[in-house]
Amino acid sequence: MSTPTVARVEALPFRLPLRGTLAWGAHSTLSAAEHVLVRVTLDDGTVGVAEATPRPTIYGETPDSVVAILRWLEPALVGLPITDEAGLNRVRNSVANNHTARGALDMALWDARARAQGLTLWDTLLGPNTRVRVSFILGIDTPAAMLAEAERVVEAGVRCLKVKVGRDHTRDLAVIRDLRNTFGDEVQLYADSNETLTPDLAPAALAAMREAGLTYVEEPLPVRELKSRAALHARGLLPIVADDSCFTPADLARELSFGTFDILNVKTARNGFTDGLAMLRAAAAHGKCGMVGSQASTGLGTLHAALLSTQVEVTEPCELSFVLKLGDDLLDQPITFRDGWLDVSSLRDHVVNPHKLERHLV
Repeated sequence: MSTPTVARVEALPFRLPLRGTLAWGAHSTLSAAEHVLVRVTLDDGTVGVAEATPRPTIYGETPDSVVAILRWLEPALVGLPITDEAGLNRVRNSVANNHTARGALDMALWDARARAQGLTLWDTLLGPNTRVRVSFILGIDTPAAMLAEAERVVEAGVRCLKVKVGRDHTRDLAVIRDLRNTFGDEVQLYADSNETLTPDLAPAALAAMREAGLTYVEEPLPVRELKSRAALHARGLLPIVADDSCFTPADLARELSFGTFDILNVKTARNGFTDGLAMLRAAAAHGKCGMVGSQASTGLGTLHAALLSTQVEVTEPCELSFVLKLGDDLLDQPITFRDGWLDVSSLRDHVVNPHKLERHLV
């Protein structure tokens, strides 16, 4: 029996509305999930799918660029055996950047490879920690709106909030105090500065965040400020989460060399499974903690992020509840949370509903 080979790679843009707007960093906003369904079909009819989440302000990708780069890569992929992981990765990595396009392609190939063997990703990738603590990305808004959204998602089962900060430090601390007063110790809080602080202001800001009860802060300084980031980390004011500074395995190697962080935030949306697993393992080998983040993923992307979250190297809450921000989804069943946890093994039968996909295609 011959090994199935790649026959076709498709990129299908879709759009899902959000419940309100997600705002972060100095000026970034998102009002809809304008993503791309990536579909790999093998010559025996097996199909693997994944979600690409282009972010122009972060990666410089758009839905159109995802479609274009996958169309450009397709001729080199067609005819390769699905079991030739090295060959498929050589093609996937033959282009620079295009992080979410290449990440989604990697995950779709993994999905197709499992299905060609009569298995699923749950058979091949589910790790030992099948129940995962979840966090919710709380975007910048008016204090009243942020508190209202926090109350809604806590009611839905979330017990950790990643609070976007960085536009007004005084206001940020007031929001954090409101959240702490509302939820007490029931809800874990940490901040994501999205590189908005300066080397001069960061020490005092982190000290204030620590005093406010935050457990860690993500990317307080611009990535380009490498020496300042290393110096800030050395002060030990608050554990630092690496995200924008660790897009790739090469980025991670640099950050480990300079000692800039405590917790690695890996995102399947940009790393796929191949690089995501390698990065978690490399960070753990250096004594770093791990979490899995979301690039505002919809249900399909959440399934894949959840699978990576079950790996033994993942020790922190993971951003698996963005689906609570969606006005609709492509999955045939909702993803639900209980007392701060997601039972990843319960998602095994969740699949994309073809009628929903058709309805939301662009």
